[in-house]
Amino acid sequence: GSCVLRDHEKALIVWETLPKCLAAVPTTLLLTFSSLLLGLIMAVPLAVLRLSKNPLLSMPVYGFVLLFRGTPLLVQLFLIYYGSGQFREHFEAVGLWTYFRDAWFCATLALTLNTAAYTTEIIRGGILGVPHGEVEAARACGMSGPLLFRRIVLPKAARIAFPAYTNEVIFLLQATSLVSLVTITDITRAVVVTAAGSFDFFELYITAAIFYIILVYGLSGIFKRIEHMMSGHLRERPGAESQPAGSTAVEGAGSLR
Repeated sequence: GSCVLRDHEKALIVWETLPKCLAAVPTTLLLTFSSLLLGLIMAVPLAVLRLSKNPLLSMPVYGFVLLFRGTPLLVQLFLIYYGSGQFREHFEAVGLWTYFRDAWFCATLALTLNTAAYTTEIIRGGILGVPHGEVEAARACGMSGPLLFRRIVLPKAARIAFPAYTNEVIFLLQATSLVSLVTITDITRAVVVTAAGSFDFFELYITAAIFYIILVYGLSGIFKRIEHMMSGHLRERPGAESQPAGSTAVEGAGSLR
């Protein structure tokens, strides 16, 4: 009887925790997408600088990428949130201490810098993967400089890099669980606070895991749909099998122009 009663209490605690987790979902998503947006804005110019043949431009970006890809996100978060206090006088002198004393700002900054470093390498790989023939064809049509990059290189690089960037989005969503350690009430912290009082860690962490699984596979479905739309030009058109071989070859030649 005591076991049944205990199981009932556990189920009741999990049920009472569900609204808290649901209320924390917007915080998790807002942290994820705001960091992704800011990181992507940083990563595009950084990737271009990373490809520069001038070491004065490429080496600082290489150092930035090496630092944030080579150290754990948790260490970066603690350095920004707790370590910034050692430079309080300097931050106060330039009016930045108001921001660095805020947990939300520090968490967003850490996530943004981390994803910017990874996204920089993803975009760099996408740019390097653009076929040289397409670039030469665009130059033959009179394109050069920013116009060539905007119309040919960047769109093609985006298609190439998109699958890898999808993984980065998923990893960042999961990494937001670390912000619970700096007092931000996300899904993980909503569970941690309840578990600290009831000691039902297994059941409550399983509940948090289910929430993350739903979010991850929901985002994965959205990105698969976007990738499907972006790769429409690679799929066969309806009725292509019934066309003569010669017409297929002509279409293939036309698509390369």
